Amino acid sequence: MVVVQNKCDKTVAPRLIIGIGNPSRGDDALGSLCIERLQARQLPDTELLTDFQLQIEYVLDLLGREEVIFVDAAASGAEPYVFGPLAAQTDHSVTTHAVSPSALLATGQQINGCLPPNIYMLAIRGYSFELGDALSVQAEDNLGQAMALLERHMARTAA
Repeated sequence: MVVVQNKCDKTVAPRLIIGIGNPSRGDDALGSLCIERLQARQLPDTELLTDFQLQIEYVLDLLGREEVIFVDAAASGAEPYVFGPLAAQTDHSVTTHAVSPSALLATGQQINGCLPPNIYMLAIRGYSFELGDALSVQAEDNLGQAMALLERHMARTAA
């Protein structure tokens, strides 16, 4: 008899944090830098991924998670960051080389038949996104505040 694991079983994998950003484009590196700093902490029950942009293949990384947090730079919006629940929403990004987090969730729901119960977006305010730019002082400060928020969130939601 073959036992098929329920791919929506929330006990299969831990928390996933995905940082999105290009280190060659100044403040666009905020998501990647967040992951880099989290890696230094060696967090238990947390998997960390980073990439320049989301790809459709990341739907497989959603399987079995209790919580997923997307971290990315934001060219506009509240300072120092916006943090909140993220919903699945279809958009045209699934037909391009980069996929939005909400479109990835919509595709994950369609392909996997389920989504993790707790999904969040952490959009850290950035200011300078040109090729070759360094991380701005303001963005560095925003990243520090966002890291503090993540630590509080993870402590509150720890098993």
